[in-house]
Formats: sequence, C-alpha cells, structure tokens
Amino acid sequence: MLSVGILVFDDVEILDFSGPYEVFSTASRVHGRGNGGIAAGSLFRCFLVAPDMRPVRARGGMKVLPDCVLLPSSELDVLLVPGGDVSVIVNNDAVIAWIAAQSGSTVITASVCTGAFLLAKAGLLDGLDATTHWEDQDDLQAAFPALAVKRDVAWVDCGKVVTSGGISAGVDMGLHLVERLAGAALANATAKQMEYRWLQ
Repeated sequence: MLSVGILVFDDVEILDFSGPYEVFSTASRVHGRGNGGIAAGSLFRCFLVAPDMRPVRARGGMKVLPDCVLLPSSELDVLLVPGGDVSVIVNNDAVIAWIAAQSGSTVITASVCTGAFLLAKAGLLDGLDATTHWEDQDDLQAAFPALAVKRDVAWVDCGKVVTSGGISAGVDMGLHLVERLAGAALANATAKQMEYRWLQ
C-alpha cells in the first residue's frame, strides 16, 4: 500500500486537493474490484495533513477536518501540495521545512496550481521545469528565477517532482501519477470510472 498525504490549509482551493483525493481513492476501489474484491484502499491510502488539528476553511467556505498534523518524514510515499490563496501558508516556515524534509523520502512530491510556490520556497524546483495556474505563471517565474515555467501544459513531470496547472489540472496529474505508480490500465480504468476526459 502506498500512502498519499495531501496538505490542506486555510484558503486551499477545494478541487486542488479533493480532485487528486478522488483519483487515488477511486483507483484503489477499481483496483480492488479487479483483484478479487480486495479491500478498497489496499493500493493507495489517502489522507489529509494540516499544520494544526482543527477544521480548515477552504476557499468558498467549505470546512475540512484533516486526518492528522504534519507527519514525520519517511511516512509518506506521495506528498501532494495543493494551491489556492497561498499568501499566508507560503510564509509558514514550519510547513516549508516539513515539505522539504518529506521530499527526501517520498517517491513523488507533487503540487497542484499555486502549490508550486510552496515547492519552490522549499527549494524543490531549483533547476527544474514546472507549471502552475496560468494566472500565476509570470509571478512564479519572477519569484523563483532558478526554475523554468512551462505554459499550456496540464502537468510537468521531472521524475521525483511533478507540478500541475490549476484546479482541474490536478485531476489530470493525479491520473498521471496513478499511471506512473500502478500502470496505464488502472489509470485509464480510473478515468472511465470517474467519467473524466483525461488530458494525457
């Protein structure tokens, strides 16, 4: 089983975290059905991680209860950092240090939308290609000149680090991560189950 930790914080974009969550949880369910009905969640265990154990107020007012606070490094196989209004969280030194520490042991560290600013602040995008929401691409490039922003793409895969465009692009990237971790057949079956037209 692969553990997928998704960071949540005040003003997080709802689909940035819930879209990939749906992809991984659906992939586990589809995988279970195709393997003799093994328990859902046996492939990916997905949970929400927050700086504090309290309800998080997402953009639009949705309240989300995290599963746990920042975990020790080495406990996650995949770390996913969503975006939204990151103006406060990007200056939270404890969160940035935690992202940097996690990246040392994860198989993949990924961002959706303006979550790329957090990865960049943690030093994970230096020398790499990256993307973010189209509205924020110029700001990302200006703030972090050591990375190269790629435009008009749903995601950028640099191996250990993957970034995606905004909001719904996180679903496309999530399916891409399922393909990387569990194969194209499961990724395609997951997209079909979700009735999602995957931008590959």
